[in-house]
This record gives sequence, C-alpha cells and structure tokens, in this order.
Amino acid sequence: MTQTANQSTFKICLVSISLAKGGAERSVAMCSQMLAAQGHNVHIAVLNDDVGFPFEGTLFNMGALKNTNGSVKSRLQRFIALRKYLTSEAFDVIIDHRPKNQYFRELFYAYYVYRNLKKCYVIHSSNVPEYFTHRTKSFVKVYNSTVKTVTVSDYITNEIAVKKGVTNVVTIHNAFNANWGKVEVQSQVSGTYILSYGRLVDTIKDFKFLMQSFEASLVWKQDIKLVIMGNGPDEAQLKLFANSLTCAAFITFLPFQKVPFAIVKGARCVTLTSKYEGFPMVLVESLAIGTPVVSLDIVSGPSEIIKHRKNGLLIKDRDVSQFGEALNLIATDEKLYLKLKQHTIPSVQAFSMEHIGIKWNKLLQDAIH
Repeated sequence: MTQTANQSTFKICLVSISLAKGGAERSVAMCSQMLAAQGHNVHIAVLNDDVGFPFEGTLFNMGALKNTNGSVKSRLQRFIALRKYLTSEAFDVIIDHRPKNQYFRELFYAYYVYRNLKKCYVIHSSNVPEYFTHRTKSFVKVYNSTVKTVTVSDYITNEIAVKKGVTNVVTIHNAFNANWGKVEVQSQVSGTYILSYGRLVDTIKDFKFLMQSFEASLVWKQDIKLVIMGNGPDEAQLKLFANSLTCAAFITFLPFQKVPFAIVKGARCVTLTSKYEGFPMVLVESLAIGTPVVSLDIVSGPSEIIKHRKNGLLIKDRDVSQFGEALNLIATDEKLYLKLKQHTIPSVQAFSMEHIGIKWNKLLQDAIH
C-alpha cells in the first residue's frame, strides 16, 4: 500500500476507547497502519490506558491522565485536554470509532470537543442504541453534520443508517492482515478442536448456545474438543454451565490471546453464535488464515463474508439441533471440509488491508477539501 501520485496527504486523528481486547479496537489499530501506508500523518487518541494491538502513528493516551477517583472533574479535564490536543495539532479530519450510546455525552463531543473540526464517525455494530443512542431520530442530525459516516457492513448502511435518515453514509469493511496466514508456530491446543473466540459476554456472544450445540453434535464422542478463547465478565458462569453438560470434559477455556492466529490456524473450524455483530472479524480472520467457519446468519456481517458450503456453513436459525448438525458435518465430512478449506483464503481478498486501505484513502480524497 503506497500513496497514489497526485493525491493529497492528510493529518488524521483516530479516536478510540482503546487499542486492545475487541475486534473494533483491532480494526482501529489496523486503520492507523493502512492510512500511514497511504502516506498520511496519523495520530491516535485513546480514552483508556489499554494498548495491545500494533499500530502506526503518534499516540495520545488520555487514559494515562485519569485520576484514580474517576471524578467528574477528572473526566472534564480529560475532555478539555483532548479538545486542546485536537485544535493545537490542526488535524484535517478526526475519525471517531467510539460507541455512541449516551445522547448528551455525544452532544458534548459534537458541539464542544469536535466543534468546528471536520469529523468522520464510524459505526461498528448493528445494535442501534450502541451507536445511535436512545434518541435515534435526534442523533441522526449529528451523523449528517459529519463529512462522512462510515459503517462496517452493507447491512448497517442500508438497513439501519439509510432507513434512519443518515444521508452521508458509506460502507468500508474491516480489513485483515495478509501476514496473519504466515503463522509458523504450532497451536498450543493438541488434537482436533472447534474454536470460538471473543469477549466472554454471553448476552451478546451466546456461548451457552454454542456449548449446547456442541453437546448435540456428538462430535466429542470422537475426541473432538470445543475451545472457547477470551476473557470477560461471564467467564465464571460459562465455566459452570460447561461443567453441567455431559460433554464437559471436552470443553476447554483459554484466556484472551493478543496474537491468536496459531490457535485459529490449528482449529478444524471457527464458530460464531453472537446475537448481533457489526462485521465479525473472527470470521474474516479465520478465513484469511485458511480455517473454515460455521456461523449463525445473524443480523449484520456473516452473509457478507460466508458463502454457504463454499467457504463455510451459514445456519439460518438459532436452533441447537441445526447448529449441532453443522458442527458434525464440518467435523466428519472430509470431502466437504477440504472443499471449504480450498476456498477460505480466496474468499476474503476483498477485505485485505491493501483493498480496504485504498477505500479509506479514496474517502479522504473525496471528503476533505
């Protein structure tokens, strides 16, 4: 990825909650790399002192300014510091990736922190209150005051943003790094295993449904394991639930891995059973590495990534027996499995950093004057 001749370069500030833990945060770090590779001067402002993913550019760590008491005065001082940073650095555009779930806080951002500054807002989830607040109709005006609203899936663009009245919206999917597939280290998990990974929040990820489906699949009777990888508030209750199942001995929990790709590459397949997503990077990451996927056809994302029975299995209904049958099929049908595996890497080339970086660069060239 290199800058195209006769195109402008810009000074850009990405704003994110952190640069660690989740898929949205990983995408921000990668966005910094893509924009820097296009020749832009990239800065990143993070609200929490939590940096784990590799990034490019200058970091402004607001989290390091936090007082331990978390007082209102402390928060206000950090907002003032961010405003001062943005104005003193004279950025051409701010690209804000934060969730936007509190109406009056977002008005404060829009009309104080970002006042008279060009900004682009990114929507990472199909969960409407998370990015439109609970006063959706009013908040649409804030999106329409930006130079561009970017969503990470066609579903969010067409079925949410456009239908709610956002007029300046465009889809730019999240990207994967081609180097992920060049994993040489061995997985720390032995034997054949089905993998699911993400933050352990069961109201969103529905790992209990996955474990029930795994039990129904009966693949554990063939010594095939289920590995659930990640940290989160529901870890203890999920482990208790696993222990209540007949197949408990075949379910393994692993902590969050900053670099999970050897474990992903070693899996028979990667699963997704979330209740909603934006653009689920676990699917793209897995396919980019050459690992087939099994996913529920949930709102936003999977149907834009998976071609059923070509690079994975896309299951329409949240039904334990159906999902269990899919797990059994991908675990035992070697002919189908090899066909799926053959199409994994080619199926996601449109989401490579090279292609997505070009889309971001075009947006900047068109939107900033």
